[in-house]
Amino acid sequence: MTNHNPLTCDCCGMDRRQFLQFSGLLAGSTALSLLSRDLPVRAAAAGLAKDQDQPVNIGYLPILDASPLLIADARGAFKEQGLTTPDPTRFRSWAQLSEAFLARQVNVVHMLFPTTIWMRYAKNYPAKVVAWNHTNGSALTVQESINKATDLGGQVVAIPFWYSIHNILLQQLLQKNGLKVVRKPIEEKLAANEVNLVVLPPAEMVPALASKKIAGYIVAEPFNAAAEIKEIGKVLRFTGDIWNDHACCVVLVHEDDVTRRPEWTQRVVNAVVSSQRWMQGNRPEVAEILSQEGGRNYTPHSKAVLLRALTAYGTPYVQDKAILHPQWKNQRIDFQPYPFASYTKELVRLLKITQVEGDRDFLKTLNPDVVARDLVTDRFVKKAIAQNGGAKAFNLPANYTRNELIAYT
Repeated sequence: MTNHNPLTCDCCGMDRRQFLQFSGLLAGSTALSLLSRDLPVRAAAAGLAKDQDQPVNIGYLPILDASPLLIADARGAFKEQGLTTPDPTRFRSWAQLSEAFLARQVNVVHMLFPTTIWMRYAKNYPAKVVAWNHTNGSALTVQESINKATDLGGQVVAIPFWYSIHNILLQQLLQKNGLKVVRKPIEEKLAANEVNLVVLPPAEMVPALASKKIAGYIVAEPFNAAAEIKEIGKVLRFTGDIWNDHACCVVLVHEDDVTRRPEWTQRVVNAVVSSQRWMQGNRPEVAEILSQEGGRNYTPHSKAVLLRALTAYGTPYVQDKAILHPQWKNQRIDFQPYPFASYTKELVRLLKITQVEGDRDFLKTLNPDVVARDLVTDRFVKKAIAQNGGAKAFNLPANYTRNELIAYT
């Protein structure tokens, strides 16, 4: 695994310079995209035959979004499926992880769902979403003096990446509370009704909040739990209390692995799904395995922080109004793999009205129904769920359909 320095780790973020580099990287991958349409040529170039197997090369960032992949590795789930699995490779940023995926240095990754839309339709890169990694698992964390969304007027709030559920939900929440989203230099003066969104790596979010350089941040766990443990901030809203059981990161693989290696893809998904089911009832063990104390070098986080992120929810947060919808009876973070088409469609609709960095022209013609059919495949995950107790074991409807439930207040 790669060496990790928590003081310099991007973990989940990408600043403007990195975003532009990443855009250039994907623009430069046009030749790869064109080549991938000629599958025999690409397979020969990669030294891969149609009926050959290949190792499961996992790429990840050290956040809880990656935990199903890491737990599958730790508990030998991939090996049980007859797959060879080198140690997962830890990356410091979304840019690095994406570059490694494009170069086929890794072939199974967790990726921000909106970023997969950008990669496939803005940059024409052939990749497929084969499962969700988790549901919920993010929050808006703020300074202690912030008690409601309107208190963020005239303030700076950090997001991990423009193409993220964090950016989408935060912008909607602010707008519903009469605030104007702007994108300005962090030091620029703001009007009382403006909220300036800036991209920060999560590892920088916690110290930035502590030093009051920002009023808050919205990000994946365990960085919200870390602020609580360090007593430098509080959760204002959980994203799962805004969009019930939403996805954040998804399992992404190369499209030619889906078409040329369906059995390999099925076994990968089987391992992930079996791990998700185990994780639901073994949260303290998950925290131990992924922690610094666990000895596996998966993440730089303490067991206490991870355990809080995995288990702390309910009544105290209802009293503080971080949870406004206790009747939803969801979890701070949960683990179910099925990629609801209704979610993909609504995600595309919201992305169309969200401010993002760079060229967004591709969003104008993006059809939500097409994206749900084209980007995502559920044939592997349905089989894996059936082998792991069925839909009921994951609290899923038997017909695999649902109505998206979103409430900002």
